[in-house]
Amino acid sequence: MNESQILAFGTTLEEIADRFDTLGIDANRNWDDKRPRTRNDVAHKQSIGKLIPANGHRQQCCRFSIIEMKEATFNFDEQFIIGSGGFGHVYKGFIDGGSTTVAIKRLDSSSRQGTREFQTELELLSKLRHVNLVSLIGFCDDHGEMILVYEYMSRGTLRDYLYKTKNPPLPWKRRLEICIGAARGLHYLHSGVKYPIIHRDVKSTNILLDENWVAKVSDFGLSRVGPTDLCQSHVSTVVKGSIGYVDPEYYRRQQLTQKSDVYSFGVVLFEALCARPSMIPGLPKDQVSLARWARICHARGTLEEIMDPILVGDITPLCLKKFGELAGSCIRDEGIERPMMSDVVWGLEFALQIQEATERNMMNREDEQVISSQTSPLISQGGRVTTTDDDDLFSVSSGQVPESRSTISSGGRSANRSDIHRMSSENVFSEIMNAKGG
Repeated sequence: MNESQILAFGTTLEEIADRFDTLGIDANRNWDDKRPRTRNDVAHKQSIGKLIPANGHRQQCCRFSIIEMKEATFNFDEQFIIGSGGFGHVYKGFIDGGSTTVAIKRLDSSSRQGTREFQTELELLSKLRHVNLVSLIGFCDDHGEMILVYEYMSRGTLRDYLYKTKNPPLPWKRRLEICIGAARGLHYLHSGVKYPIIHRDVKSTNILLDENWVAKVSDFGLSRVGPTDLCQSHVSTVVKGSIGYVDPEYYRRQQLTQKSDVYSFGVVLFEALCARPSMIPGLPKDQVSLARWARICHARGTLEEIMDPILVGDITPLCLKKFGELAGSCIRDEGIERPMMSDVVWGLEFALQIQEATERNMMNREDEQVISSQTSPLISQGGRVTTTDDDDLFSVSSGQVPESRSTISSGGRSANRSDIHRMSSENVFSEIMNAKGG
C-alpha cells in the first residue's frame, strides 16, 4: 500500500484504524516515504550538521573498522541479535577487548531510508549529550557499511515491561520516573539546542532503560530540525512515524511541530498507565486506538477502568487524576491546545510529588495508629490486647471477630487502609509544599 492510498482513507487516525482493522494491516509498521527524493530531503541532510552547534563532543564519537565490528559481534552472529526492523538488525557487541558492552545497529546499505537515517543519527548524536538521550559511541562506514555503535541499555525498552512480555510488571512510581526521564530528554531536544529538534518517532519501544532504570530516548533516524526562524511555526514535510502515535494534525496538514512529539508522548503516557499497545485491530471501533479510547474514558471520568489492573491500590487517586489530566492534554486534536514539553516535565514531576506525599501521609497515619494503640492497651469494651509477631498488630480476646490484616484497632475504633486512602487533598498539597521528610 503506498502513501497516496493511505492518505485517501480519511482525515483522522480513528478512520485509519477502522481501515486497518478491516484490511488486517500490521498496526506496528512504520510509515515510510516512497516518493522520489525532493529538494526538502537534500536541504534536511545539509541542515542537520549546520544547525546543531558543536559542543566539543564530536571527538568522542569513534570510527570503527568493519574488522572491529565483526570481532565485536562474532562476525554478526544471529545469536547476538537483540532487535530488528526495516532498518536492519541491532546486535549486542563487545569492544575494548570485551570489557565494554555495546549495541550495534547495522543498517541496510541498499535502503535509501537507511542511508538518510544513518546520516541523521550520526550528525545528531555525535553532537548531543544528555543523560536522557542514548549515547552514540561510534560508527563504521567501511566499504559502504552503515553501522552505529551505542551504549548498551541492559533493561531493554519501556514496552518490554508493559505488555507482550514475561518481565514482571513495573510499580507505578517506577513507570512515572521513566516517563519523567523520557520527557526530560524530549524537552532537551525541543529547547536545549540552538534550534528545536523534533524526534518524529516517539513510542514506547524508542524509550530505552539502563541497569539503573534511567530512561533514554533513542532512534533518531526520522528526526528533523524544527523551525529555524521566529516567523516559522512548523516544518512542512511528508508524514512519517509509527501508526498509533502520529499526531493527527501533522497527518492532516503535513506540518510538523514540537507538539507532534507531545502528542506521541501522550500516547506513551497512556501506554504506561494502561499497559496496552497504541493500536489493537479487532477491538470495538472506539477501543482500537489507545488515544481515542483514553480520550473517551478521561471525558467520562472512568480512567481507572482501563488502567493496568496491577496498579489498583498502587497509584493514589490524586496522582491518577493529575496524570490523567496531563496525558489527556497531550493528545488533544489541535496542537495549539497541547502543552509544551517543559510543561509536561513539570506536570509529571508534580504527579510524582503527589504520589510520594500521599504515601508518606499514609505511612505517618499508620505509625500514629500503632503508637496510639501501644499507649492505650485497653479497649473501651474491656477487652485484652495482645501483640503478635505477624502483621496482625493487635488481636481482641473478648469474643469479638479479629480485625483483618488491613485493619488496625485501638480504643474501640478501627481504621482500615481504604479509609487511609481517602485522605483530603489539602493534606497532600500541604505535604508537598512543606516538603517534609524529603
